[in-house]
Amino acid sequence: MNKESQNIEWKLIWKDEYLKWICAFANADGGKLIIGVNNDGKVVGLANYQKLLEDLPNKIRDVLGIIVDVNLHSENDKYCIEIDIEAYSTPISYKGHYYYRSGSTLQDLKGPALEKLLLKKMGRKWDGVVAPDFTLADLSTEAIELFREKAIKSKRIPIADINDSDKNLLNSLNLLSGSELKRAAIIAFGKKPEKLITGAYVKIGYFRTDTELLYQDEIHGSLFMQVEKTMDLLLTKYMKANIDYEGLTRTETYDFPEEALREALLNALIHKDYSSGNPIQISVYKDWLMIWNAGDLPKGWTIDTLKKKHISEPPNPDIANAFFRAGYIEIWGRGTINIIEQCKKAGLPEPRFEDKWGGLAVVFKNSTLTKTTQKTTHKTTQKTTQEILNLIEDNRFITTSEMAYLLNRSRSAIAKQIAKLKDDNELKRIGPDKGGYWEIIK
Repeated sequence: MNKESQNIEWKLIWKDEYLKWICAFANADGGKLIIGVNNDGKVVGLANYQKLLEDLPNKIRDVLGIIVDVNLHSENDKYCIEIDIEAYSTPISYKGHYYYRSGSTLQDLKGPALEKLLLKKMGRKWDGVVAPDFTLADLSTEAIELFREKAIKSKRIPIADINDSDKNLLNSLNLLSGSELKRAAIIAFGKKPEKLITGAYVKIGYFRTDTELLYQDEIHGSLFMQVEKTMDLLLTKYMKANIDYEGLTRTETYDFPEEALREALLNALIHKDYSSGNPIQISVYKDWLMIWNAGDLPKGWTIDTLKKKHISEPPNPDIANAFFRAGYIEIWGRGTINIIEQCKKAGLPEPRFEDKWGGLAVVFKNSTLTKTTQKTTHKTTQKTTQEILNLIEDNRFITTSEMAYLLNRSRSAIAKQIAKLKDDNELKRIGPDKGGYWEIIK
């Protein structure tokens, strides 16, 4: 028998509860449920195969409302039944539950996961659904005016639409369904998008180490304002500007290319799975930076695919369209290629794209900063070592606690340097910790 896989499931005997598995295959990519096979893939046979051949097609049709192929196979005079299920374009339920085949597991979809399936089967996107109970009063005038300013410069929308009423402007952007606002309108222009969905904001943190957070910020409001405020914070608070002069012209550059960061941020906002409830997360370190958003790659894509191809349609096309009309993005799906090109232009390593934590992360590295940090650390270590030797020359009975106090270092840092001096045969201890003394060998 074929090996058990994402599209193949073996069962020893038939039970009506296995209708869940058929439902799951129909909601996913289709598959085969094989009855009369043990966990090792060996055909053990079915005593009632003739009755099952007659009953199963009707039972599956009556309960699930779908038609499947039910085929009889034999091996060594033992019979098994193969139920071949196609993927259905409409959502299939079993007793009010929607099941989905993921890997080798059976998922009972609820909440956002169920909504995602239903929208997919209906050919709709999350941001294109109507946001009930929201009106134009829930939109930010500041965000709409910012859009108008950007749209005039981009020339990607007729000037008559730009100067029209807010409602007509939104309609020209396909952000209305009839007279009702779509979710995209609330996310892109809303005063408080989190009234619609939790996690619709950006979170930035500066880390000394993975576990030591020095400070952080949260940026709330419409997506258009989130882009501007997030970039402003990154450039003024989280990164140092490197100032140079070309003649009389003052120029500023940053440790990571500004255009690449903006592109990565826009990608995260446009491609984010807003139903996840998780904010965009930006982690800043001395020599690297990561921008993460919840969401899946297009079906069949890998990280390597993402770096070489354009995504023809983002998961939130109405939001993407608004950013395109305002001139924030050039071509849908070209963002990752632009990010790579900007980093190469700045002489930095190619950024890493990682599929992690149920989302996509873009990791920027600055090898120059890493080398500078290592060089500074080396110099600091050399200086501390010499200071320890100087203190011992002045007082060979000095304790490590006294050294730590005088040098404004931690006791563990002093102990580490002393251990190295001993290993290098430059220093040794004569006598016990209490009552003994130091002797400098070199």
